[in-house]
Amino acid sequence: MKKNILILLFVIGLLPSCMDEPMMQPNTNAGNFEALWKIIDMRYCYLDYKHINWDSIHTVYKARVDTVKTQLSLFSVLGQMLDELKDGHVNLYSDFDLSRYWKWFTDYPANFDSKLIYNERYLGAGYMIAGGMRYQKIDGGKIGYIYYGSFSDTFSDTNISYIFKYFADCKNGLIIDVRDNGGGYLDLSEQLASYFFTKETVTGYMNHKTGNGHSDFSKPTEIKTKTNANLQWQRPVVILTNRMSFSATNAFVCRMKLAPNATIVGDQTGGGGGLPMSSEIPNGWMVRFSTSPMYDVNMNQIEWGIVPDVKDSLKASDRANGYDTIIERAITILK
Repeated sequence: MKKNILILLFVIGLLPSCMDEPMMQPNTNAGNFEALWKIIDMRYCYLDYKHINWDSIHTVYKARVDTVKTQLSLFSVLGQMLDELKDGHVNLYSDFDLSRYWKWFTDYPANFDSKLIYNERYLGAGYMIAGGMRYQKIDGGKIGYIYYGSFSDTFSDTNISYIFKYFADCKNGLIIDVRDNGGGYLDLSEQLASYFFTKETVTGYMNHKTGNGHSDFSKPTEIKTKTNANLQWQRPVVILTNRMSFSATNAFVCRMKLAPNATIVGDQTGGGGGLPMSSEIPNGWMVRFSTSPMYDVNMNQIEWGIVPDVKDSLKASDRANGYDTIIERAITILK
């Protein structure tokens, strides 16, 4: 968390003082609309990348705001305007509601059924838990399986050390399932990746807004994944992904693309490649939005997600028989 806070402070330090201008609006429907529109116009990082005509959106939604009579209606219109960004990191917060854009995953197959991973072929009833990770030996004890559902669940080197010791005789390798992991702390995504790198590696890039223009960015800075000096898994590892693998999970998968013994299996991740920060409009509502875009090692945007090395989908016939197609594919790869 400290590292994330330092990044945000650095970003804020780069922003010119004129970027406080959105708050210089009256607390009226029109004033709150203008403040929100200007915050996105000056600070959101993907307007040009997504080819969004923000001026045209101003015209459309200004006309709608002029007709609203209640705070509920105003919140609804402003939330719809933010939906035009198609960004799961963009939210409007009030005391009575939270706007959110969900089509980044609802428009795609789920490729995950939590009931399946708890049958006796995978976690079973006797699985172990450490640092938010649920783990068990599978395939006759030859493969280790971990389900990690949120990067908001903290873990330590000690947790991972016990897990790796438990899997010491899993000669075929390890599966880490991050399907439906919606993200959490970025520093935890880096920490988890560090157990699979034998040397410090550049695994991506980030840049920051430096002005009010849609494409006013700093030069890209390297994102490095360090190696954990005391704790390493040097056998094959398969990472399972789906569209709900978002934000910090997306960043983890981006790092693991460069891990020497790793294979990504499943569906394209959900994205969420922009570092989010928050601002306030005159009536006290808060808006969260993406400010600093992140890229893979080849300077490709990861906002829309990361393509797996091996694409596979959950099949209805397997599901009916208690099998998870994507886990089974990982088992086959490790064998």
